[in-house]
Amino acid sequence: MEHTSPSEKSNEKKDEILQALAEMLEHPQRLKITTAALAMKLGISQSSIYRCFPNKAQMFEALIEFIEKTLFVLINKILQEGHSATQKIENLLLLLLGFSRKNPGMTRILVNDVLINENEHLQFRVNQLHDRLEATLKQALRFAASEGQINRNVNVTAHANLLLCFVIGRWYQFVKSEFARDPLVDWEVQRLILLPSELL
Repeated sequence: MEHTSPSEKSNEKKDEILQALAEMLEHPQRLKITTAALAMKLGISQSSIYRCFPNKAQMFEALIEFIEKTLFVLINKILQEGHSATQKIENLLLLLLGFSRKNPGMTRILVNDVLINENEHLQFRVNQLHDRLEATLKQALRFAASEGQINRNVNVTAHANLLLCFVIGRWYQFVKSEFARDPLVDWEVQRLILLPSELL
């Protein structure tokens, strides 16, 4: 008979807490996120939560780490696939918008909506994530240009920034509409503007 170690039990409890927090973030009417409300949702004591996470900031930090890990595992997969460089750029954008559609609560973190009154370090972490995403888009554009798949005169820095601003804008509209505005609506039309034939 297998026994669950104390560390495994602790990790399971942490995962349960983070799952509950993510579910609370998905509520369109913006539930007030407190440790008491989280404990009530889970049917446990607040002290049980504090044994796993000394404060709320550490819970949000764990969610940011989950977002980073999930996105960059998928990003690396896209970059290693055998598609053309231009297809990879489109797939990167589809990944970022699709992740938002599937994870509305996480999108609130990605636009700092839920972190306004939290520790400044959390907002810094999200801003760092944005910078990494922009650097990834820039790298993909630069590779496409070097391969002759897009116009070599394209300003990759400016275009990568434009693409990220589009994604963040879509995330922001999704959150502000209480998750009513699909991040991928009109994609087939907008992709022709973001990735025009002159670029390709």
